[in-house]
Amino acid sequence: MNQNNRRRPIRSAATGLLGMLMPIAMSSTAQTPAAAPAGFPVNIEESAPSAAPHTQPAAYRTTPAGLKVQPPAQSFNVASIESMAQQLTYGERVPGMAVAIVQGGRVLSARGYGVTDVNNPQQVDAHTVFRLASLSKAFAGTMAGLLVNDGTLRWDSKVTDYVPGFQLSTPEATERLTVADLLSHRVGLPYNAYDRDVEANAEYYTLTHKLAATSLKCLPGDCYAYQNVAFSLIGDVVYAASGSFYEQSVERRLFKPLGMDDASLGLAGIQASSRWARPHVRSRNGWVALTPKPTYYRLAPAAGVNASASDMAQWLLAHTGHRPDVLPAPLLATLHASLISTPGEMRSGWRRERLNSAGYALGWRTFDYAGHEVIFHAGAVQGYRGLVALVPERDLGIAIMWNGESSLPSGLLPTVLDQAMGLPTQRWLDVDTDFGSDSLMAEDAAPQGKRKGVSSNRAVASPR
Repeated sequence: MNQNNRRRPIRSAATGLLGMLMPIAMSSTAQTPAAAPAGFPVNIEESAPSAAPHTQPAAYRTTPAGLKVQPPAQSFNVASIESMAQQLTYGERVPGMAVAIVQGGRVLSARGYGVTDVNNPQQVDAHTVFRLASLSKAFAGTMAGLLVNDGTLRWDSKVTDYVPGFQLSTPEATERLTVADLLSHRVGLPYNAYDRDVEANAEYYTLTHKLAATSLKCLPGDCYAYQNVAFSLIGDVVYAASGSFYEQSVERRLFKPLGMDDASLGLAGIQASSRWARPHVRSRNGWVALTPKPTYYRLAPAAGVNASASDMAQWLLAHTGHRPDVLPAPLLATLHASLISTPGEMRSGWRRERLNSAGYALGWRTFDYAGHEVIFHAGAVQGYRGLVALVPERDLGIAIMWNGESSLPSGLLPTVLDQAMGLPTQRWLDVDTDFGSDSLMAEDAAPQGKRKGVSSNRAVASPR
């Protein structure tokens, strides 16, 4: 397939509501003042409604005052990180990995390890494409943010202004739902509403109609519950506000200007890539390579992006503030500012050990990691896993992707963060490092039922 065909947008997720869409003239395109300061404006339990105002993002939130960027601690060693990543593929512990590290506006590493397919082994390199799953949500938030910067959208714009046929279970909730609510999972629905239907091959358009008959936990804006179907309504909002399909907008406004030359959207996008990593699941006889499932690709904003280590290095540079020509600093600060508390993210593995608080921003998670701010997201679909983290005070970004259903590589991220921050060492990985004898293995930190690289074949886009 030629390059032009590879870049042709996959429209299945973005076009589900085309019959109901029309751009709506807005009385004002100015930025909207915040109802409360950015940062952690509300402090609530995830499952309980909040008494706080319906908080919207700050109009133009600048970099936090007093933030002094420091170089990584002396313990930070890129060569040792690369060695650990390589060791994770030895003996097919995971089939293949790709890691990108940026710091101070420079790409320190963008490499591949292991193989793309255990049945037809080719070396993973910097341009091997992986499925990003829920790492795609940051692209959706960023795309919406560009339209807010343009003045064609507002964070507090009502979803029904752009998707007039959309309904929640009550008129009040329907009218109240905003763009920022979609992007911060504050719709009011139960957790992961209709994800099982997605996995059963249901169409996006059908599922958005089901939301009208779904009981709400709270009014939009008042509580957090992670979504994929409802989150993907942002693609329809982008279409109505810009006149361009969501996939076209992401390619034109993000992939191309950032030089993400391997990146694509959708199943056809990854299959058209010159080199891509096949998904793998465990069997009694080892890893089994599969064909990627199309299910979550139908939800392009939630889980539709494919990218390589080279692409993710450029994405990290942009989100650490080194591409202001594409993503200006005030927009980044707004995208990264938490809107709601998510304490459930602190309950397992390295998060339980390191996090003091957690929240959700606009397509990104926010962590207090042992007293340090970390912007984060994880992603998982059948046969693929990924993690991304930004550390503003160290001007550091890291992306880790792998093509096997194993929790083992997850321990690489806290290992890197601890090195960069100069924190006391813990053994998050069972690979050859300079750590002491006391160990906390990454596999031991995995949830029950996900240890030893064993996982079901169920496709899930929600982060682990």
